[in-house]
This record gives sequence, structure tokens and C-alpha cells, in this order.
Amino acid sequence: MVLALDLQDFLLRARVLKLYRQALRISRRAPVILKDELRHMIRQEMDNNRTCKDKQTIRFLISDGLERLKRLDETLDMQGR
Repeated sequence: MVLALDLQDFLLRARVLKLYRQALRISRRAPVILKDELRHMIRQEMDNNRTCKDKQTIRFLISDGLERLKRLDETLDMQGR
């Protein structure tokens, strides 16, 4: 059975996928010994929240994820990666 998404659901899903892709791109810059662990953590975060249906919670998680990604990006920049 395929469920149709309303526009808000569709847009939220697109934002989640964009965040996931950004996280994987940034993880490429991590040191080799941490790269696999970082990717595993990213995947685990996504899996942990996969069943969330509350739009407000999803928006919060996206916002939190973007903030964490920004900090990771800055950390990697400081390390010259």
C-alpha cells in the first residue's frame, strides 16, 4: 500500500534527504580512521528517527542536525581538512 504525501510531508522529506546527503559529503573530509565511524553515526541517527511522524519534532531534528553539521564542518576546516 502506497501512501500519498501531502505537500508539507514531501517538503520535510526533501529537507531530511538533503541533510543526509550533506552529512555524507562532509564526512568524506574526516580523517580516514574516523570516516567509517562517522558515517555509521550519521546512518544511526537517521534510522533512530525514521518512524517520527510529528512535523514539529521533524523540524527540530532537521534544525539540530544542521547545527551539528555546521559544527562538524567548522571543526574539519580548523583541522585543514
